[in-house]
Formats: sequence, C-alpha cells, structure tokens
Amino acid sequence: MTESHTPVLVVGGGPVGLALSCLLSDQGVDHVLIESHPGTSRHPKARGVSARSMEIFRRLGLETEVRAAGLPAEQVHFYRGCDLVDPDYTRNGLAQEPGEGPEHTPSPGLICSQDALEPLLLRRAMELAGSRIRFAARLVSFEDDGLGVRAVVEDRATGRLDHLRADWLVGCDGAASTVRTGAGIAMEGPVGLGRYLSVRFEAPLGEVVADRASASYFLTVPGRGGFMAVDNDRHWIYQYPLGPDAETDPTDNELLADLVRTAAGIPDLDVTVHDTMTWRMDAQLASAYRHSRVLLAGDAAHVVPPTGGHGMNTGIGDADNLAWKLAAVTAGYAGEALLDTYEAERRPLARQVIDISTANATNRAGYRIDDELLLTATYRSAAVIPDPEHTGEHGVLDPSGCTPGCRPGERVPHARLTPGPAGVTSTLDLVGPGLTLLTADEDPRWQAQAEAVRQAGVPLALQAVRTAGQQEADPGQWAHLLGADHADTALLVRPDGHIAWRGTIPANPTTLPALVRRVLADR
Repeated sequence: MTESHTPVLVVGGGPVGLALSCLLSDQGVDHVLIESHPGTSRHPKARGVSARSMEIFRRLGLETEVRAAGLPAEQVHFYRGCDLVDPDYTRNGLAQEPGEGPEHTPSPGLICSQDALEPLLLRRAMELAGSRIRFAARLVSFEDDGLGVRAVVEDRATGRLDHLRADWLVGCDGAASTVRTGAGIAMEGPVGLGRYLSVRFEAPLGEVVADRASASYFLTVPGRGGFMAVDNDRHWIYQYPLGPDAETDPTDNELLADLVRTAAGIPDLDVTVHDTMTWRMDAQLASAYRHSRVLLAGDAAHVVPPTGGHGMNTGIGDADNLAWKLAAVTAGYAGEALLDTYEAERRPLARQVIDISTANATNRAGYRIDDELLLTATYRSAAVIPDPEHTGEHGVLDPSGCTPGCRPGERVPHARLTPGPAGVTSTLDLVGPGLTLLTADEDPRWQAQAEAVRQAGVPLALQAVRTAGQQEADPGQWAHLLGADHADTALLVRPDGHIAWRGTIPANPTTLPALVRRVLADR
C-alpha cells in the first residue's frame, strides 16, 4: 500500500476550508484539501461577509473580486413590511453605516452570496495549491496515533481509495462533521430552534423593490418568513418558516411559486423555482476544538443561528487564527502547545457569537447587522503577553461598538496611510505574512532586536507607520491610538493581525527573542 504524506489535511471545501487553504498557502504550508461534493455550492446559503472577513480577503488579494461579486453598498439595508409592496414599510441599515463616525476598517463588509463567493475562493486556492485541492473526494476514515493522522480518501468519480498520512487534520466539514465525530468531540447546545424551507427562485422583482432595495426583506404579520436578495433584480431566496409537523412538499414547484407570490403580495408574479433546501436553526458549540492531531473550524466547531450574519464569518476568523499557528508549528519554530491557544482564543468568541445570534432570533422588534462586531475581538491566551495592568482580564467581543486601541490581544487598529507604496493604504497592510514588529517611526535601534529574532529562525518584518515615503492621512492618529502612556512602544503583531505584545526597546538584546519564543510556545 502506497501512502502519501502532507503536513496538513483539510476536510471540507466550503468558505472556511477554502479560506484556510488560501491562508495556509500564503504562509507557505504544504497541504491537501478534500471536498466530497463535485463543485461549489449552487445555493446562496450564507451571504453576509463582515468587515473582518473582508480584511482577511484583502490580505489574500481577494477583496476587489469579492466586492465586485456582491451587492452594491447602497443596497445593504434591511426592510420590514408585511409584503414587498407594503406602503408602510420600514428600512434601516447597518449598526454603523460606512462613513458614519470614525473609520475603523479599510474593508467594510458587504453582501456576497456563498454561491458567488466560493468560486472566487476556489480559484485562488487552486492557483496557490493546484492539484492538492481535490473536489469529489470523500474522507472514508481516519486514525489518529498521536504523531499524525492516517486517512483513507475515496475518489468519488472512480471509487479509488487513497491512503494519506497527515501531521495535522482540520475538519471544516460542516455541522454534521465526519471529522468531529471521528475525533469523539461532542456538540453542546440546543437544536431545532426553527425549521425553514429555502426556495431559490427567479422573478422580475427589480422594479418592485427599486425604491426600497435591501439585502434582506423581513416580513411582518401577517406575512411569513422573508426574502434574501441575490441580485435585487431577478434572482432571490425566499425563507419560509416550517412548523414542527409541516408537510410542505419541496418538490411541488407550483405550490412553492404560490408561496412566493403570497409572500411578495403580487398574485400574478411570474415565478420560476430553481431548487430548495430545508434547514434547521441550531445553536451549538463543540466541547473542544482540538483532540490530539485533529482540529475543528467553522460549522464543525460551532453552529450559529443566521440571525446576525456571523456564522460563516466566525468560521473564516477560525481559519485566520489557525493558519499561522499551523505554519509556525509545521516549520519547527513554534511548539505544538501554540495550537492549544486556538481553542483558548476562538471558542469563547464563538460562545458569545452564538449567544448574540440566539438573542437576535427571539427579538420581535428586529435587530441590526453589526458589521464591525468581529473587529472588537480581544484574545487572551498564552500567545498574547498582556500589559501587567491587564493580566487576568477575559477576552470578549464588545457589542457596544468598536473602540480601537493597541492593547495586546486586540486587532491592530486601522489608520489610513498616504501616499505610501503601491498596495499600502492602511496600517493593516503593513502586517504579515510572518510576525511584524510595528513602530511609530523608523528607529534603527529596533533593527538589532528584529535581527536577533530572525537569527533564531523566526520570520519577522520590521515596519514603521511613518517613513520618508508615508504617514497617517490624519496626522497624529497613530499616537492617539497608542495612547499617551505608550507613545514610544512598538507592537509585536501576529500574522492574523492581533497584537501579541507591546513595549519599549529592551536594554538586553535577548529580551525580544525570549518574548517571541514565549508567544510561540517555543521554550
């Protein structure tokens, strides 16, 4: 029996698995991705791409393509009315509209349906990893021996069985995860909070909604369910709520067309039903994100109610957090304990996202989409060295709003830069792909410190916010973000954009390498 080897095997080729593949390639990690379906999703499914996800896509060079595939920014509103022609409708926007208040991100979120997003991610993943991206390939079984994973993979087109040895296995294979089940990891939390029939259809509704174009159309009593715009013209999704004993036939297209006409309030609407999908609203969290050599990400780790649009985005954030840690461990400059910080950082965040989304589902007054919620994540783990005064604080999301700062654990804040080199218009563009030591100004005293880290085999770039060729568009903004008590500090920024440490130039040249080893669990 021939057994091939890969450092990382990713199971699942949805948005999370494909994002992880792109991020692993960006970090130089050889890997294989398998997906049991022959192609990407035909159904829009998830549609909201948050600002944090767009920042990740920006780093991957995908932001422009994703934005072009999404709805125009002026249509990211949320409609409420008893039908689509209700004269007394209401319409509101995001919790914070773009251009409203301080600019917290260079990459605001948008609506881009999953059936449009996945092909973009797949194309980039294949550009970077080629034939190692395998669709129509099913994980038959795996065995974790503590040193790696032996997996059996079936080519669904030919029936051929391939044997693969992986150092690490990552399950991105959804709520019914084969990987999670095989690893013996339980899911905790309620199921069956609601059942819905999702009808993908075509109808000439563009002129109907021209004066009220929105991303989502929530129907109020006596209406039922709601519409999701795919293009706000001819392509739509109708979400029809099913009772526990509902017997709606998802194959009776004429019945489904009548449901759409009734919900739209247009009895003679010309409707063509393309397909349907029945789904259940759950609110579950995996009891662990890692077991030995197996890790979970996305819906395999957390099932988030869609009320808020955070589920897919939380999964993409998982991929961003995990990719650089796998890169450091597989390259040998980090200890395996670094991977334990993945659960420590991401599981509490998912718990809070689930709670927020569940509360939204029961909010009869409605809710607004918080595009910037995931920008507020503050990590607390062994991969973050907190300021002494903040030791022991718990990392949480802040639903009250984004208040950028430079504390360890926080995402490095955005400050717009000008004129800057090509492709650098934000402080976020100065980060990665390895660790980054970010200073306010060019200071040669940091060079020896940075070189000492590199000599230890750890990739680290030294970057400055203000140089001879670039500065903040808003003079003094970076000093304000640093705070008066930290004006002379540099930030050690992880590849995922979160701050691992901040401090002034150490007197001892061995201090910074020791801090980096601590962050990387390489003691």
